[in-house]
Amino acid sequence: MQAILLSIGDELVLGQTVDTNTAWLAQRLIAMGIHCIEHRTVHDDQDAVARAITQTAKHCDLLIITGGLGPTDDDLTRQALAQAMDVELVEDPKSIAAIEAIFKKLGRAMPEQNRSQAMHPAGSAMIPNSCGTAPGLRAQLGQATIYVTPGVPREMEAMVKASVEPELRQCACESGHTARTILTAKLNTFGSGESDIAQRLGDLMSRERNPLVGTTVSAGQVSVRVRAEYESASEAADAIAQTIAEVESKLGALAFGRDETAIQDAVIALLVKEKKTIATAESCTGGLIASMLTDVPGSSAAVVGGWVTYANAMKTDQVDVPPQLIQQHGAVSGQVVQAMAAGAIERSGADFAISTSGVAGPGGGTPDKPVGTVWLGLAWRQGGAIVTDAWLARLTGNRAAIRDRAGKCALQLLRLHLMGQPLDLVRWVSRG
Repeated sequence: MQAILLSIGDELVLGQTVDTNTAWLAQRLIAMGIHCIEHRTVHDDQDAVARAITQTAKHCDLLIITGGLGPTDDDLTRQALAQAMDVELVEDPKSIAAIEAIFKKLGRAMPEQNRSQAMHPAGSAMIPNSCGTAPGLRAQLGQATIYVTPGVPREMEAMVKASVEPELRQCACESGHTARTILTAKLNTFGSGESDIAQRLGDLMSRERNPLVGTTVSAGQVSVRVRAEYESASEAADAIAQTIAEVESKLGALAFGRDETAIQDAVIALLVKEKKTIATAESCTGGLIASMLTDVPGSSAAVVGGWVTYANAMKTDQVDVPPQLIQQHGAVSGQVVQAMAAGAIERSGADFAISTSGVAGPGGGTPDKPVGTVWLGLAWRQGGAIVTDAWLARLTGNRAAIRDRAGKCALQLLRLHLMGQPLDLVRWVSRG
């Protein structure tokens, strides 16, 4: 079965509201073995919505429309559906009663404008709304079964779970059709570009194979996505597991976790496993690394604390960076971040310390140290002594992107160090 998702609303088209409904629906459908082949967003215009319904219904078995079922003049989805079906709108007495009951419970009379929510195209059916005044709609147009739900995520999700999904499963059962199982998995990497990851994967990324392997990039993180489609769930699960194992073998330590695992999750897991602790001393990242680490549940077992030493005086006063070191090499230097990390590990008593100092922009850059220049320091205890090292990162993007990637680079370097892996796997850093 192939599905298309149609989202209605000016606020979506203009980018004022992020369309989370489509992502949620696509994931629910794929779990049922239903392919979502297209997402479309249309503004609040009856003719435009009607055209979109007519066009998409020709190319799918299932069309799910979200939004435009409210009581105001710009809620035009039911009218557009009637236009596409070439039928009149009719009033549903049960829906009127249900809407009136909601207002009565609130101690109010139903506004006359809400009567429009009980209207539906002739030949369609109403779907109850358990947490709002807008009923959904079910209709047929050509080969396509159409469901219309409210755009409010809470109402949409409740309606889909209570009514749409059970009906889809029932229809599949009655038709004797067994949906193919579609399973997905994701493997996350950091420190190398998408083209390098693709080159490492080689033939695994062939568009002819099943499971299908592809890559996506977000905030510097390259994720390898695997999708398996088989007749049975066991076949799909086995194929996913085998392909993920092959991907991990080709990517090695660059891959830090599956599905929604973040780099900080992987670092905390390693620290806890090794019974080691970490402290931070941050300048350009302004506490971002400490925040990332402490976002992880259970991080108190590994994170002892940290410093935001933005000003040079704070670097000296709080983590014992010698003033002459700053004068000689500048605050953005390998020597200074090593001293910051050493001071943090000494003062905190931790086993490891991370430090950062750089030019995040948009101003402050120089020919020698342009915006995006970030030094990353690491200190650790070894045989009773404190050892330090430093790496230079040349990062691009705006201020937020530079800070975010600097934090992730530092965490990936620490992770690789903990694993005994070569740190030059992080392609964006060098010894300077």
